[in-house]
Amino acid sequence: MIRFASLGSGSAGNALLVEHGATCLMLDCGFGLRETVARLQRLGRAPSDLAGILVTHEHGDHVAGVFRLARKFGLPVWMTHGTWVGCREADSELDLRVIDSHRSLSIGDLEVQPFPVPHDAREPVQFVFSGSGVRLGVLTDIGEPTAHVCAMLSGCAGLVLEFNHDAEMLERSAYPASLKRRIAGRYGHLENSAAAKLLGLIDCSGLQTLVAAHLSERNNRPELAVGAVARALGCPDEWVGVASPDHGFDWRSLV
Repeated sequence: MIRFASLGSGSAGNALLVEHGATCLMLDCGFGLRETVARLQRLGRAPSDLAGILVTHEHGDHVAGVFRLARKFGLPVWMTHGTWVGCREADSELDLRVIDSHRSLSIGDLEVQPFPVPHDAREPVQFVFSGSGVRLGVLTDIGEPTAHVCAMLSGCAGLVLEFNHDAEMLERSAYPASLKRRIAGRYGHLENSAAAKLLGLIDCSGLQTLVAAHLSERNNRPELAVGAVARALGCPDEWVGVASPDHGFDWRSLV
């Protein structure tokens, strides 16, 4: 069984917990130290429960709290070399472990497979977590899906998938034109209909649960993301989870 929960998801900060057996990993940490500890407590966990932190890329909403948390509690941190360069955190006290974006690694009871994604960062990756024959796919911060991304996510029992913005809301927003182009571009973020289209390109036959994540607070609404998923999968709206900025989502299990 794999369990997973979110401390929060959005432009203000992101962090996800993934558990299997005796291993609990944190994926990204965009919150301050005190806030991270408080959000962990809400989920019944403490920093001492963590086997380490995986990092997707160097943007602040994903990495702002990583290094302070890792130093204070002696946690190893895994990231690509490009992400490390982008973070500019030279510290001999940090237990940094550079990963290959195409090579899987074992961390305790979890098998972790990174995969590269198109996003406006130095060497961004997302991850598939495996244990006891069950797979959880995480995909946020991607401009457009690639064939490799689709292959990695096919057959997952659980998905945490970016539904960042609604195209019409973004177009009508007060954002500068340059920012709109960045968000909607090939190296930006997934729009609702693009994320829904991705679901039609992968094998969802064994999908047990899906959580829409990384929703823009200004350019999206939960009901729009949920509706896009429901239409794509032919499922009821209530089946679809949504990760909120303040509370993320509570523990979910894959069996």
